[in-house]
Amino acid sequence: MHISIKKGLLLCAVSSAPVFATQRPNVLLIVSDDQGWGDVGFNGCTDIPTPNLDQLAKSGVVFSHGYVSHPYCSPSRAGLLSGRNIHFFGHECNPENTPENEDSNVGLPLNQLLMPELLHANGYKTCAIGKWHLGNAQKFWPTSRGFDDWFGFTGGGFNYWGTLGNNAPIMGILRNGVPVSQQSLTYLTDDFSKEAVNYIGNYSKQDKPFFMYLAYNAPHAPIQNTKQYANMVEFIENGTRAAYAAMVVGMDAGIGKVVDKLKETGAYDNTIIVFLSDNGGHGSGASSLPFRGMKGNLFEGGIRVPFLISWPAKIKGGSTYKNAMIAYDIFPTILAATGIKHPNPQSLDGVNLLPLLNSHKSAKRAPMYWRYSDGAGYAVLDGKYKLVNEAYRPSELYLFDIEADPYEHHNLVSTMPDKVAELKGLYAEWSKKTINGIWTDDHMPHVKEGVEARKAIMDASTRGDKSVK
Repeated sequence: MHISIKKGLLLCAVSSAPVFATQRPNVLLIVSDDQGWGDVGFNGCTDIPTPNLDQLAKSGVVFSHGYVSHPYCSPSRAGLLSGRNIHFFGHECNPENTPENEDSNVGLPLNQLLMPELLHANGYKTCAIGKWHLGNAQKFWPTSRGFDDWFGFTGGGFNYWGTLGNNAPIMGILRNGVPVSQQSLTYLTDDFSKEAVNYIGNYSKQDKPFFMYLAYNAPHAPIQNTKQYANMVEFIENGTRAAYAAMVVGMDAGIGKVVDKLKETGAYDNTIIVFLSDNGGHGSGASSLPFRGMKGNLFEGGIRVPFLISWPAKIKGGSTYKNAMIAYDIFPTILAATGIKHPNPQSLDGVNLLPLLNSHKSAKRAPMYWRYSDGAGYAVLDGKYKLVNEAYRPSELYLFDIEADPYEHHNLVSTMPDKVAELKGLYAEWSKKTINGIWTDDHMPHVKEGVEARKAIMDASTRGDKSVK
């Protein structure tokens, strides 16, 4: 047993059986940004070509009911990398693109053990590429959280040409904390893909497995793309949708190059590849259809995302897992696949999916909970029933039968008061174990803006309605 101490955390390299480095799988965790459920071919999208993601889906398992832990960026990523419900440690809000000193508490709390930290302590080489958004102070950077190598930016958004300006990340694109020349950058989606390809090519000569966190900022705003990718979707007549689609196409092309490099080096079969979006689609050309809602709210379109896993050596491909799962499940699943034990397994909120993926059996799940702005909005999913309280519709409470009504058109609150009371009671009990966000949330002003904009549009559209008395 190898034991190391890192920032007060006990990291134990414990395997259920001896596993040699060459036998342990590599892990590639790919995260897209604000991509809607309906924006990939493997979920039925017909206007945005995503052949490389679709091929990954054919080689693995698609999660048709794959959820993330939060309806917007940073908390969702914190839940993914920690394997925990973020409300237990106060990461409920997005950090802003502002400088932070080393006394700042605005970032993924250091007392949380992350996937890269545990894998690194157990012999994995670790690499982070792309968007971080988990704290701007150096103590929160990837290189302080278990990653050997890092190429990307700290904040939540960045223009795709890598140029500094208003709302740009504090220091631009960094390599292991050192700013890179803007002249060396082309188009960030391509730059991140190229970095991943080069890393795999260089690392193929090593005898250690690797863990790569490839976190694209595409297709998050600003909506920017190259002529090459724009030409690939020139048949889309709606300009907003076409511009967004070009960003998805560019990311898909890059993922194809990464997968090709894995195949070229012989690493593909024994590499676990997970792909998901961090939350639902944004409002600039993305689509979470057929589901209701979008990024920032708790209807299905805000938290159900494109989600798949591929591991040709161990997981039979070409199937769909139709039971509910959540991003928390990835951490315990990766640990089971690598033979690594968590020093405090009861702290993980997800389940190991490996026994279920080939058998397609359903795990007995505890209820799933979501919350934003310290409870201004919340949702509970228990079995087939989902209770939703949305801040932008404060006078209404929603109950849906997700099996019979996955698109959340029919509110059952008035017809099933006992079920409403039951789910409200579950939420109240769960809330006792949570803490409020550690730093201030700026989400509610955006909610207010959205409410006002929606009302103005609806009012304008009905202004000539003579049926209203």
